[in-house]
Formats: sequence, C-alpha cells, structure tokens
Amino acid sequence: MNDPVEILLVDDNPSDTELTLHVLSRHHLADCVKVVHDGAEALDFIFCTGAYAGRDLRNPPKLLLLDLKLPKVDGLEVLRRAKADPRTRAIPIVVFSSSSEDRDLKRARELGAHSYVVKPVDFAQFVEAVRAALAATNEAH
Repeated sequence: MNDPVEILLVDDNPSDTELTLHVLSRHHLADCVKVVHDGAEALDFIFCTGAYAGRDLRNPPKLLLLDLKLPKVDGLEVLRRAKADPRTRAIPIVVFSSSSEDRDLKRARELGAHSYVVKPVDFAQFVEAVRAALAATNEAH
C-alpha cells in the first residue's frame, strides 16, 4: 500500500474521471494515479487514516487534482485541511472544478491552491496546469 502515487485524483463524476485519466495517460503526465470519489476518502488517503492507515504519510502524492463539489466533505475543506497541516502543506493542489464562480476561485487561491482549472476544461490549459504543478514538485525535491 506504500507504492508511490504521483497524482491523487479526487472526483465523484465517473465521466470526468475517465476523461482526466485519458488526458494524463495520453500526455504521459503520470504513471501512477489513485482515484478517490469523495472528500472524506481523499482526507483518509492524504493523512493515512481509515482504509489508508497502512500508507506512509512521508510518501505523499506529488500532486492532488481536486474537484470542489464532492460528497461527504467538499473540496474546499479538503484543500483547507491539506494546506493547514505542515506534513501535507507542500503537496501542490490543482482545483479542477465545474464552478467558475469568483468566490470559489478566490477561496481556493486563499487556501493555497496551486492553480484552478474550470470544467469543461480547455485541455491545453489543464495539461499545462498539471505539468507546472509537477515541475514545481520536482524542483522542490
């Protein structure tokens, strides 16, 4: 359960998940993507609790792709908790949401999102956002 995860994709929409995985694969952006479908599962994965208690918190994903409108715990709360904890603060988080509302964009930036991409997505913008976030991660290590 401690295999390296390059990208944690948090999205409850199966169509969006499938399309995202296709784009990541097609552009060779990640070899190992873990998909979770709600905010509570995302927090368990990030903080190695619940079903993911066997994971090592010192081996975080290189990037989190995060939808905002999630069941159980919304994406802004996942973002807030991940950025509030010194153990997970450095994980780049790209918000990948259908919301184009200024308040969501502003709040995501305030909470520390690396970038914000609106669905339906401009795929060139999406690929560039993922590349930039992964590059920032590689530079930090």
